[in-house]
Amino acid sequence: MIALTIILDALIILVMLLLAFLWFLASRNRLRRISRYEVLDYTDINRIVTAINRAQILNSRAASMTALAAFFAAFRVMIDLWAMM
Repeated sequence: MIALTIILDALIILVMLLLAFLWFLASRNRLRRISRYEVLDYTDINRIVTAINRAQILNSRAASMTALAAFFAAFRVMIDLWAMM
């Protein structure tokens, strides 16, 4: 039982470090501000859409890692409660 809780604690720490790194990657890329007087062509629009898509992919990966860390933490709390009975 103790080994399982230690493994779960290690998994929680590793997944939280991974999700913090993914949130950092998602927040690192900034979109270039454009002026209302600037004329956009198809390459500019393609760059904007690509940047938005990449940020969305990184955000979804970070959100899934957050859910995984929450699952491990809930499982760890459940084990502690079960051990107290």
